[in-house]
Amino acid sequence: MLQRRAFLLATAAALTMPAVSALAQPLVKGRSTRVRLTGARAPIDIVEDELGVPHVRANSLHDAYFGQGYLVARDRLFQIDIDHRRDMGRMAEAFGEAFVAADKAARLFHYRGDIDAELADLPPGVLECAEGYVAGVNARIAELEADPAQMPLEYGILGISPMRWDVRDLVRARGIGMGDADDEVRRAQMQAQGVLDADQLMAPLRPAWSYTVPKGLDCAAVSEVDLGILLPSARPVPFDAIQEAALDPAERRTDRFAQGSNAWTIAPSRSATGRPILANDPHLGIGGFSPRHMVHLTAPGLDVIGAGAPGLPGIMQGHTDRFAFGRTNFHIDQTDLFILRTAKEDPELYWHKGQWKRFESFEDEIKVKDAPTQRVVQRYAQGKPIVAQDPERQRASAFATVSMLPGGNMRFAIIAINLAKDWTSLRRAFRIHTSPTNFHYADIDGNTGWQTIGYTPIRPKHDGLFPAPGDGEYDWAGILPVEQMPHVHNPKEGWFASANQMNIPADYPYDKKIISFNWSDPFRYDRISEVLNAQPRHSIADSIALQHDVQSLPARSLIALIPAKLSLDAAKAAGLLRRWDCGIEADSAAALLYEMVMPQLLSNFRDAVVPEAAKAFIPSVNLYEMLSILAKPDKRLGTDPVAARDALIDGALAEGWKKAQAQAGGDPAAWRWGDLHRVRITHPLASSVPAIAAAFPPIDGGRSGGDSYTPMARGFNAKRGYQVSHGASYLLVADVGAWDNSRFLLLPGQSADPRSPRYRDFYPRWLAGEMQPLWFSREAVERHAVARTLVTPG
Repeated sequence: MLQRRAFLLATAAALTMPAVSALAQPLVKGRSTRVRLTGARAPIDIVEDELGVPHVRANSLHDAYFGQGYLVARDRLFQIDIDHRRDMGRMAEAFGEAFVAADKAARLFHYRGDIDAELADLPPGVLECAEGYVAGVNARIAELEADPAQMPLEYGILGISPMRWDVRDLVRARGIGMGDADDEVRRAQMQAQGVLDADQLMAPLRPAWSYTVPKGLDCAAVSEVDLGILLPSARPVPFDAIQEAALDPAERRTDRFAQGSNAWTIAPSRSATGRPILANDPHLGIGGFSPRHMVHLTAPGLDVIGAGAPGLPGIMQGHTDRFAFGRTNFHIDQTDLFILRTAKEDPELYWHKGQWKRFESFEDEIKVKDAPTQRVVQRYAQGKPIVAQDPERQRASAFATVSMLPGGNMRFAIIAINLAKDWTSLRRAFRIHTSPTNFHYADIDGNTGWQTIGYTPIRPKHDGLFPAPGDGEYDWAGILPVEQMPHVHNPKEGWFASANQMNIPADYPYDKKIISFNWSDPFRYDRISEVLNAQPRHSIADSIALQHDVQSLPARSLIALIPAKLSLDAAKAAGLLRRWDCGIEADSAAALLYEMVMPQLLSNFRDAVVPEAAKAFIPSVNLYEMLSILAKPDKRLGTDPVAARDALIDGALAEGWKKAQAQAGGDPAAWRWGDLHRVRITHPLASSVPAIAAAFPPIDGGRSGGDSYTPMARGFNAKRGYQVSHGASYLLVADVGAWDNSRFLLLPGQSADPRSPRYRDFYPRWLAGEMQPLWFSREAVERHAVARTLVTPG
């Protein structure tokens, strides 16, 4: 089931043709410029192809990454600058006192250890690349300072200037994030109320597990107050467009699990090409700045192309001349909330391992626009940030997160992956990779591999599901070596896939090596598996089609449960759904109806099944759990569970029918899911700053199929409307070894500047699913080159 079938058929046909589609015609053929840039060590040649992908040719690793830093600053300076300013806790100096709380929180998550030692411990070549990237960003800033007319429009509107970068800041800023601390607090509260079993309806434990409260934890004393600065409400940011949603626990959880991805790797034995195929589409936010930027970096010992995260050196998803690589989120519980006992006579002391210890304290100065500088004290216990303190109760909360450990940041790991040559050297690079990831690999020799990576805390005495006493009894005992994480090399099945599902192998000793109990529902993976198992020989066109597949497995489950006897409106809805093929197509009336019915069923099911005492803790229920219970109704639905199940479905169908009429009109023949489910991209500050809204016209008009549970993930949050809010803005299908056959998409374009022709040039291609060639060989790049920039050292 494909979105925009005609366009995909055209894309598949184009794979057999050497010519480029009409959408990829050159803008200006042969444009050439020269620039002198401080920080470059030797001349750098940058060739831009017809699709806007720059190919950096340098004589050193430093200069290759200098080129990347320069180019991402050319295309996305304000995006990376505002993120960098936020991470460094320097928003107030530009925007005023309203940002002081956010700056204080950001600085609490600055690394306070030995930065020089961190840099010295990096693998060979990595620091050189990072220094080059930073120098490239700064070179672009200097270029703009010399010619302010080129400055991104935001700076003139807001009256600010971009910050210079320092490689040491890549070590210092670790980023604030709650992890699953709010889940730990919720479970403790539910345990105190005697309703913990109901949590399985919202957050089922996978693999199956029994709750054990850490000895010494007083669950009745735990509350959201213990989360302190981790709560978004404690650090409101006026420029955060979804701040209100962040305050809603249900939406916060939805957004967390929306950050997923799909990837699959096909061995030569199952490939139509006789070579491996690797496909990857990361699901990130859609609606603001694009989370990926394309570049090709070459230098002695380096040849890598693909998409990087703006502000992060290196390529996250792409290929080298030797192997293709992709990634999806792997779920690791990387945080814990520790409850400390502080001394009554001196709240700066806390009890740990049989003695009173003093918090480590650091004083920061926060500059504030149009106001005096503010001095703040940041406290830590054994390196863990103190996020909440209550001297009256002799209580404080320490937040343990792997990102605050020595070596625990992601700023350098991607470079190490780019510099690797094979599976063996990659696994060495993984040792500095903090973020939880399913890493996919396929090389030109026909090898394929899957490795789960990311720092996994070793918890000798608890499982991380509850807050733990901070007396030292439950301290972490290190990080699980990457070699002991789940992995596979050249599996006999000939393919593997990941879509954020629970994919810990059945024979893995997860009871001794606890990784996580919270995973995304398996619907996307199950559909991917269904398709791949049915294809003895999988092609590049098949991967493109699967990335745009909109078949809904939850819809299949729902339709199978519709009872024979129905009320009048429910019968109308059932008739339309039963004639449907379960494809969430943009032009489908049944898809629109389904998207009205399923949320109503989830709401009605919650009302019927969640105990009254637990409803305050369970704002929503898990879709997979609900469908499983409805398929095999039990006493939770009452004394006659089958009748209760049928009544719930009848009610949801009837209410969904009425809602569809209210949303799309009285004539079902005119209903179209895509009329509600649109793709609109606006500047993140447009809603806060009218001048930004005027200067940056929205990119909109596009209709979309799909939802959160289809392989073509186009998620939305119904509380905010039906607009697409997350999905794959970047897609890659790599033909391993025949690299010029690889295909990609990027939404909406390379540049975030509305004055650039690359501002929205990929928007129609992305909507149509028209994958574009990712030229890699020197011959192909030269054939499709439209512009060249020669950088000389300044």
